[in-house]
Amino acid sequence: MGIIIFVAFAILLILTVPIGIALGLSSMIALMIEGSIPLEFIMKELTTSTNSFPLLAIPFFILAGEIMGKGGISKRLIAVAESLVGSVTGGLALTAIVTCMFFAAISGSGPATVAAVGGIMIPAMVKKGYDIKFSTAVVASAGSIGVIIPPSIPMVMYGVSGSVSIGDMFLAGIIPGILVGLGLMAYAYYYAKKAGYKGNSQKISIVNIGKQVWNAKWSLLIPVIILGGIYGSIFTPTEAAAVAVFVGFIIGAFVYRELKWKDLSSVFIDSALMTATILIIVGSATGFGKLLAMEQIPNQIATALLSFSDNKFTIILMIIVLLLIVGCFMDTIAAIIILTPILLPIATHVGYDPIHFGIIMIVALAIGFVTPPVGVNLFVGSSIAGISLEALSKKIIPFIIVMVIVLLIITFIPTLSILLI
Repeated sequence: MGIIIFVAFAILLILTVPIGIALGLSSMIALMIEGSIPLEFIMKELTTSTNSFPLLAIPFFILAGEIMGKGGISKRLIAVAESLVGSVTGGLALTAIVTCMFFAAISGSGPATVAAVGGIMIPAMVKKGYDIKFSTAVVASAGSIGVIIPPSIPMVMYGVSGSVSIGDMFLAGIIPGILVGLGLMAYAYYYAKKAGYKGNSQKISIVNIGKQVWNAKWSLLIPVIILGGIYGSIFTPTEAAAVAVFVGFIIGAFVYRELKWKDLSSVFIDSALMTATILIIVGSATGFGKLLAMEQIPNQIATALLSFSDNKFTIILMIIVLLLIVGCFMDTIAAIIILTPILLPIATHVGYDPIHFGIIMIVALAIGFVTPPVGVNLFVGSSIAGISLEALSKKIIPFIIVMVIVLLIITFIPTLSILLI
């Protein structure tokens, strides 16, 4: 059955069948050929796997991100970021990255971060003479930070799949997310210096920074409420997601008054479509993963990996390579559900902390947001900028290299992930 399910899944992916459907169909094909397990198994997994209180955080965080994107919050975060780094060489590119880091602390989603920030920053950079491909690559790569800095939808999935604390995962993601952002800023500065992209004429001023922070105080308060509530034991991560929706709506509709009633229909529709897509993937991937477990495939993979070497660094590098390859072809949520039960026991066996390994896994799969053919951030960025996916894919290669280097730093310095726990 293991061979059948993998072959069927590979063929369906080649035929460009959506990942959630491909996972479910390959499981059904394997069950029909093998014959000992009824097809109802897949139907039950589709319903029971999504009947989970922690998973309720996903639709709420998605809805919160949509509300905040339409409610004028991203505009004010950009103003704060520009007051901090706008006058430096390549100031607009650096502003885009810092804004993505701010927005990551609100949305929990990579594509949502690219859409919210890219819609404003890509045209602004092009207007100032920046190369459009570079501008789009900056935002697309920085959008990946959306799933590293908490709150993070993939971290919720890892917590559920690996039975680890979602709150601890959120804390552990803060420093690695900032490091990824700083790495991308370093390359953007280098490129801007070579290309002659200057900053704005306004010098860095404590007064101006204070003014912009005050103007954006409600936007900046959102992550404080979300994370402070979780770590202050006021509410769970799932309840925090619901609070984020409420606070985002109040700020966007009644404080900034930029979220109009007519916008709500598109907000709800977009959120529902994204939620449905993710939950179909969750249900199908859970059934797919259980079939693999029944066939002892996780144990076989673990045995095969450990037979290559008993050195923890060799094994973790092999796992990272696997995750980077998987990220090119598989949705992050599906990859976490399928691979966590396989790889987490291997990582803990060789001495890696489950939280630290979770961060390694999230950062490695976050790189998949900008690696074709399934790089979702690339599709969002290219549609905003109106450029081809091929042109953007070439321009983003240096950013991918930077992210891989930061991933290796995070991997070999565990303190960066567990310091705040």
